Formats: sequence, C-alpha cells, structure tokens
Amino acid sequence: MAGNTGPTLLVTVDSFRADAIGPHTPTLQSLADRGTVFGNAFAQGNWTPFSFPSLLGGRPVFADGPDIGVGTGPTLAETLSKHDVETAGFNAANGFLTEYWGYDRGFDEFETFLTHSTPVGRALAAHPTVQAWSLFATQPFRSAWRRLRDRETHPAENTSRLRDLEERATAFLESADPSSFCWVHYMDTHTPYVPAPAHVKAASDGEMGTPKMLRAHLNAGLGRSVGERTLEDLRTLYAGAARQVDASVGRLLSTLEGRGLRDETTVIVAGDHGEEFQEHGHLAHYPKLYGELIEVPLIVDAPGDTVDRVETPVGLDAVPATVGDAMDVPAPPGATGESLLPAVRGEGSLRDEPIVSVTVRGESVTQQPIPRHLDDGEVLVSARTADWTFIRHAESGRTELYDRGADPVERNDRWGDDPDAPIDALERAVERRLETIGGDGQARDGAGGRDEADVDDEIETRLEALGYR
Repeated sequence: MAGNTGPTLLVTVDSFRADAIGPHTPTLQSLADRGTVFGNAFAQGNWTPFSFPSLLGGRPVFADGPDIGVGTGPTLAETLSKHDVETAGFNAANGFLTEYWGYDRGFDEFETFLTHSTPVGRALAAHPTVQAWSLFATQPFRSAWRRLRDRETHPAENTSRLRDLEERATAFLESADPSSFCWVHYMDTHTPYVPAPAHVKAASDGEMGTPKMLRAHLNAGLGRSVGERTLEDLRTLYAGAARQVDASVGRLLSTLEGRGLRDETTVIVAGDHGEEFQEHGHLAHYPKLYGELIEVPLIVDAPGDTVDRVETPVGLDAVPATVGDAMDVPAPPGATGESLLPAVRGEGSLRDEPIVSVTVRGESVTQQPIPRHLDDGEVLVSARTADWTFIRHAESGRTELYDRGADPVERNDRWGDDPDAPIDALERAVERRLETIGGDGQARDGAGGRDEADVDDEIETRLEALGYR
C-alpha cells in the first residue's frame, strides 16, 4: 500500500511548446516560479502516439512491438492501483489516448470524451473549426439562456471538450482519496486553435477580434500561402489557447486549495510534444525531430523546499518514476526513466545522458496517413544533450548534427564539420534505441495489435478531425 502522501496531479498539454509559458499563462508561470523548471526537457516523439508510451507506460514507443500504444508491461496507473492508489484519467478527446491503444489500463475512472449522442454532435466533432464558429455565432444567445436559468457562463468554448474535462476532473478532485492520482490531458493548443474570444483578446491585448481569427484559419485551412501576418495571427490564437488551458488548470488547483490539499499536492505539468510555426517549413507537428517539436515545458511543483531550475537533460519517460516516487510507490517495472524528485529537492543529480526521440516518416513529410506502424515509413531517431542535437535517418543513413548553443533553431547542419561535438555518445544513444525498436515483433493485446478496421468510429472521427487519416 502507498505511504501517507498527498495527491499527485499530472497535467499534460497537447502540442505545448517549450516557450508556451509566459505572461499570458499566469497560473503555469506561478507554478514555474514556485516549483522546479527543467530547462532541457524533451519529448520522446514528435506527436502524441510516439510520446505517450514513455509518459504513461514507462517504456518508449515500439519497444514491445511494431505498433503504437502502451507496451506490454505494467503502466503507471496499473502500478499505482496495485498499491491501492485511487486513479483517474481524463483525456480531452485525443483519439490516440484511448482504450484501443491501452491507455485505460489501471485507471479506476477513465474518460476520453469521444462519444457524441446526436448526429449534430458527431458532425461538429468531425469539423472542430466549424464547431468553433457555430459556438461563436450563438454565444450571445447561449449566454442569455444560461443567465435566465441562473447558470454560470463558462469562460471557454467547448470545442476542445475543456469544459467537460474540467468538470469531471473537478468532481474527482473534490471527492477522491487525499492520496489519489489524477491525470488531465488538454487539447486546446492542438490545431485548429479555437479558444474563446476572451482568451484571444487577453493574449493579444485586445487587438485581435473575430475577423482576424477567421482570416487566419481560412488562410491556413484552405492551403493558402502563410505569410508573416497570418503566422503572427496563428501564434496569437495559440497563445489564447494556452491561456485557456492555464485558466482551467488554475480552477483545478483552486479545488485542491478548497480541500486544504494544495500544499500537499505534487503537480507535474508537461507538453507531450511541441508545435511548429514554419521553423522548418510547416505548421503543426509533422514527422520531424527538431527542437520546436521535441523541446517541451516540464515543471514539477513538489511539497517542501525545492530548487528553482535543473538543466540536466531529461525525457518524459521520467514522469512515471517521478509520480511513483511522489506517491511512495515503485516505478513501473521496466520503466526507462528515473525519478526527478531527488534533483527537485536538491538531494541528488540526474544521469547526464543523451535523450532519444523517434518518429516515422513516409515518402514525404506531409504524406497521409500519419504513420501508426513501423512499416509506414522510415524511422528517424534523434539524441540530444544540453547543447547538441544528432539525427539519424535509419534507412537512408543520412545524419544531421546541430550545435544549439550557436544555432538554437537547428538550421546549420554541422555533421562532419565540428570536432568538438560529443559524437560518440550521441551515436551510441541512437544505436541503442534502434536496437530496441520493434521489440519481439509480436502484436500486443489491447495496445495496437488489432487490424485498423477495428478502430472505433468515434476514435476515427476524432483522429480525422485532428488531421490523422
């Protein structure tokens, strides 16, 4: 049984860049000021299904077979449940974080918010931008209706299922055991960025209204050329979406405060991967391994005295061991990451080893379908230290090397041109990862080993809406 610990709240935010926290996210900035910021935190994939097996399962994607999904070993939630920790997981309609790929395993309460009871709801879920504009157009009428019925108007549109997510997470936090674990995954900063206008106005100091929002979505969504003006508008929408998440996280923390549990709670906040704004020629998060997609925010706010910042490189596979440590529970068997709490408390140092990330690329970067299996394209593997990025294209043998100290945007390939780079350590890390990819090649029950035709219609609808066909 777990020891007498406080609750642990794990907040993950989809497509959350390392630079997403700032003045427009006061709650997360306050967490960063009060807790420990990991200045070199890296996702282990460029998109959700390549990142989350490490984050909630403990082992990296493809370590146990050729399909996406959590591996065959115990997940974080299963390990916590084995030690009598009450667990809940709430995912705001990301189809890749569902029962089909094994993410429900071990959770006492698990909800993905994929189900829509009406044909209209299903149609709008398939077209989130249309849903957003329909909500904007009807906002005055809905607000008036709620006031007439004596109901509070929620400060966010529900295109990302944020309102549903927050209500369920709040209900759990209000009644759960004081030593419970709650995971909450927000989708607001995933394309398309459609936060409530109030958050956009706040993020833009009142300069961006609905016409600009519509123009930015039309230019990007219709495949028109995205110039600096549109790019800046998209960044503003993204900042508004981040502010929307921030406000929701603040309300969850207030719930814990109301129960007198806030100071006992370990709060972990991470992006599951980043987001590109044409740093390497595209928007969103196509299969590449550059910093805008791999560098993520990671904050650990633990009870007691903590250090302000840790610069040793860490991967998101540290999350399962860190949660276990916070709850006095062992890490999941086979977990590759180490607990961050000793470094957070200034009681020890972390292994200073390259952090490895993986993606799979088809014949072109933007080729559909988005890969779900090893045989859907070429494997790319990167290794990162605090200063260097090394990328290998496994099939072609192409290699890339970037000195991020001199070239933070990773555009000047230094392969074969820099004797000071720690090439041996970087190459060894990539080789070790390549040796584990594919595992024993066996399909995994409940974790992606089934035929794609078995994927639930609700999952496919949501994935297609997010661009994953």
